[in-house]
Amino acid sequence: MPRRRVSTAATDARRLAFEVLIRVETTAAFADVLLARRLADTPLPPREGALATRLVYGTLAWQGRLDFHLAQLVRDTAVDRLDPPVRAALRLGLYQLLFLDRVPAYAAVDASVGLARVAGAGASGLVNAVLRRAAALGGAGLVLPPANGDPLGRLAVEWSHPRWLVARWADEFGPEALPALLAANNERAPTALRANRAVTTRDALQAELAAEGLSTTAGTWAPGGLLVERGAARLRAPRAWQEGRFAFQGEPSQLIAPLLGLEPGMRVLDACAAPGGKTAHVAELLGAEAFVLALDRRLSGLRRVLVETTRLGARTVVAAAGDARHPPLAGSFDAVLVDAPCSGLGTLRRHPELRWRRQPEDIPRFAALQKQILAGVAPLVRPHGVLVYAVCTLASEENEQVVAALSAAHPRFVVEDVRDHLPPAAAPLADGKGFLRTLPHLHGLDGFFAARLRARN
Repeated sequence: MPRRRVSTAATDARRLAFEVLIRVETTAAFADVLLARRLADTPLPPREGALATRLVYGTLAWQGRLDFHLAQLVRDTAVDRLDPPVRAALRLGLYQLLFLDRVPAYAAVDASVGLARVAGAGASGLVNAVLRRAAALGGAGLVLPPANGDPLGRLAVEWSHPRWLVARWADEFGPEALPALLAANNERAPTALRANRAVTTRDALQAELAAEGLSTTAGTWAPGGLLVERGAARLRAPRAWQEGRFAFQGEPSQLIAPLLGLEPGMRVLDACAAPGGKTAHVAELLGAEAFVLALDRRLSGLRRVLVETTRLGARTVVAAAGDARHPPLAGSFDAVLVDAPCSGLGTLRRHPELRWRRQPEDIPRFAALQKQILAGVAPLVRPHGVLVYAVCTLASEENEQVVAALSAAHPRFVVEDVRDHLPPAAAPLADGKGFLRTLPHLHGLDGFFAARLRARN
C-alpha cells in the first residue's frame, strides 16, 4: 500500500516559525521575545510548539551555512537579493532537510512552498525547484568549502558564524578550542528559572511546577536555579509565575548579585537595571531592611523593572531615570552593580540572530560605553564599598580590558577574587585572575564575565 501523503503546506508550527523569522530579519526584534509572544497568542499543542521553537532557533543559528548552500542551489539570483519571505521559506525548508532527520523531505518542501505563496506564484515555484534540488542532492551533495585554502573560512561556514568572529575567537581561545566553542553556540540554551527564595524554596517550586505538568531539574551552578525540561511555552500560566515565586534568569546571571556581598541595611545601586532580573535578585538577597535604587536611561526599561520587581514582591526597589554615564544622584552606596550594555556575544545560544547583526566595530564601541559608565558610577561607591561589573560577552576588550582601564583611571579600586563570594558549586567558574568567566563549550552556559572590585578609600 502506498504511503499516505499528508497535507503539510500550512502547519501552524511552520507558519509561526516563518512569520517570526521574517520579523527577526526585517526588524530589530529578538527571536526569543517574538516567539514567546506568538506562542502565548497562538496556543499550539506541545509538540507543535516545540517544533516551532526548534525551527526558529535552528534556522537562525545555521543561517550562514544554509545561505552558503542556497547560493549553490539558487540560479540567476543572489540569495541576499531575494525577498525576505522567499529567503525565510528557503532557509526554513533547507534547515529541515539538513538537520531534522525525523521530518520527511516532502513535508519540508511542501510546507515551504505553501509558505512562500504569500510572495506570489513565482516565489512558490522558485522555492519548490530549489528545495527539490536540495532534497535530490542530499546532505552529502551540498559541499563545504575546502579546509586547506582558508581553514577559518571553512569553520565559519561549517559552524555558521561570521568569519570575522571566527578569526577573533581563534586569536582569543586558540584553534584547538575553536570548533567546540562554535558547535556549542549552535545548541539552544535551556530555559532557566530562579526560585524566589524570599517566598519559596527551589524544591518546593520544583514540586509545584511538576503538579502543573512542567518538568524541571536542579541547576548545577546556582542554588536557586531550575532548568526546564518540558513545558517551557506554558511557564507564564501557572500560579507560581503569577504570584512571583520564580523569575526567568540564566544560571550565570544568578551568580552576579551574590558577588556584591549583600548584607541587611545596605544601600545598593543597580546602574543599568532593565529589565530588572538582577535588581529583583538583589532585593531578594537583602530582605526587607535595604534600599535598592534601579537606574536606567529608558522609561520603557524602568517600567519593565517595576513590573518585574512588583511581581516578585521586591518592595525595597526605587526606580529612577538617568544615564549611568552621568548619574543624576547624590550620596554614596555600599554596593554598585554595573550590568553593562555589551555586544552580547556570549549569548548566541539564546540569541542566535546576534551573530548576524554584530559587526567588528561594535566591540570597541561597546567597550568605550562600558568605560564611560564605570567612570560615571565610580564616585558613587563609598570608601570600602564594592563595585561589580558584569557583561554577557566573550570579548576581552569588553571584559578584563575594561576592568584594567577602570583600575588605571581609579587606583582606589582593587580586584577581589570572586571565588570568595560564589556558591561552592560555582567555584570552578572563577578563572586564575579572580574573575567569573563562563564559556558555552566548557560549562554548558552562556558566556558571562564578572569582576568584583573593592574601593580602598
